[in-house]
Amino acid sequence: MAQVGQLEHEQVEHVEHEHVEQVVLLDEAGVPIGVADKALVHTADTALHLAFSCHVFDEAGRILVTRRSLQKRTWPGVWTNSFCGHPAPGEQMVDAVARRAEAELGVALDSLELALPDFRYRAVDASGLVENEICPVFTATVTDALLPNPGEVAETQWVDPAALLAAIEATPWAFSPWLTLQLPQLALR
Repeated sequence: MAQVGQLEHEQVEHVEHEHVEQVVLLDEAGVPIGVADKALVHTADTALHLAFSCHVFDEAGRILVTRRSLQKRTWPGVWTNSFCGHPAPGEQMVDAVARRAEAELGVALDSLELALPDFRYRAVDASGLVENEICPVFTATVTDALLPNPGEVAETQWVDPAALLAAIEATPWAFSPWLTLQLPQLALR
């Protein structure tokens, strides 16, 4: 019996290792043109692809900022928006946002709103890796306690949005480039 259990475990492990996260590649007009392995797409010459960012607020109106895990390939250890990610091929954007909220922060979103539907950016990190994304920006609220995934999030902090905007304006180099571009646009809404 132990051998059957071990075999089942090995089969499950094999299937899990076969799962490769993919991103949706886009042409310059934002039309999907294919898919690529997420692990292979972020290079010094990253193809344009689909992503999203989400800014989470609590009941007191504070915004959640997170410090990216030191294990992250791009911008490790940098303070950024609440969470972000990539929809899988064929996945609805709102489903992808909900999936990443659970995966990164261990929370279910109480509300979700598309705030900046046309946000797009390209940025190069200190190692030379490039982000090149069409990245709709969402806002959400949560009441759940955070349970951050340490593989994704090193630290979290609830802050006053005006104080965060002032910090970004004073020290943009301390934050992810997408946060420095998104937050001023959100503040103008």
